[in-house]
Amino acid sequence: MSNHLSDRIKEMSTSATLAMAAKARELRNEGKDIIGLSLGEPDFNIPDFIKESAKQAIDENYSSYTPVDGYAELKKAIALKFKRDNGLDYGLNQIVVSTGAKQSLYNVAMVVLNPGDEVILPAPYWVSYADIVKLAEGVPVEVATGIDTDFKMTPAQLEAAITPNTRMIWFSSPCNPSGSVYSKEELEGLAEVLKNYPDIYVVSDEIYEHINFVGDHVSIASIDGMYDRTVTVNGVSKAFAMTGWRIGYIGAPEWIAKGCTKLQGQVTSGANSIAQRAVITALEAPVSKIKYMIDEFHKRRDLVLGLLGEIEGFKLNVPEGAFYVFPDISAFFGKTLNGTTINSASDFALYLLENANVATVTGEAFGNPNCIRISYAASEKELKEAIARIKAVL
Repeated sequence: MSNHLSDRIKEMSTSATLAMAAKARELRNEGKDIIGLSLGEPDFNIPDFIKESAKQAIDENYSSYTPVDGYAELKKAIALKFKRDNGLDYGLNQIVVSTGAKQSLYNVAMVVLNPGDEVILPAPYWVSYADIVKLAEGVPVEVATGIDTDFKMTPAQLEAAITPNTRMIWFSSPCNPSGSVYSKEELEGLAEVLKNYPDIYVVSDEIYEHINFVGDHVSIASIDGMYDRTVTVNGVSKAFAMTGWRIGYIGAPEWIAKGCTKLQGQVTSGANSIAQRAVITALEAPVSKIKYMIDEFHKRRDLVLGLLGEIEGFKLNVPEGAFYVFPDISAFFGKTLNGTTINSASDFALYLLENANVATVTGEAFGNPNCIRISYAASEKELKEAIARIKAVL
């Protein structure tokens, strides 16, 4: 029998970050000493006070199906978190808990987009945005940004990208992969453009909000005129080091939230019961409880920038959040290194993997062909060794 995969799955890209991580694991299994700087996964353990909450939930027999949109107690904790950290008032009927922020994004795309609807993606963008949009039969529209502007889209660029088919804008701040953080003034500039286009909605991915080295995080939904047209997406994977617990959530206009709940009811139903109880504890705690991780990421950022700055051909800016650097390495294009000709960022990333035993991710996967993404969610020892290897093979 022939294999009849659907066209949509054949046309969908494989996640570049997960593919590189799988390749690194394969090489480790062959006995190679690979340092993985490709995944966006904190190397910290989950804080003990959150673990204790999960253990208590098990002892209290939270083992039944959960409400499709999340436990009411968790939604109350999320509402309080939105108010405390973002100045946003969301009712419980505007909040949906999902199996990770990635599912939250997918839900929104499937609920809002119709075939042919355009979604503006300031590039670089997170690897899954474009394919999620395509799965919903939308059309990704990339807006190229560069290192000289800290990889941020300007109001003029936004205005130029809007067409009669534009339905949404998706962006992250702090940004994966660039670490860029939009200031209040920059968000106000984008909002000013959108005042003339009331039918365009915004997805604001704020999963890295607490890993911010420049001060208070600003949500675009808090900007005048933006609340009723913004979906604020968040979760606990990054700041709380809870990647495997798979809890994400949205605050959104009620009609979008209801649509997401309806969709989720036919796909996964409610998220994991034990994880939800633990997240209540995580979100109710003051942000100061996780500051030690944020401080460590800040320290690592400075270390990595200093070491990479010693390598000729790396063009760097200073990322203001998340835990990535996104250097422009186009100076190596057209050059031959140890018999390997580098024609692209993908060639460069593969060269580092095969010659330095260091896993990074090509910027092509994020919509920027001149850069690579390096995650510094690794120990200081690993980071020093990895960059020493990179320097040696270049």
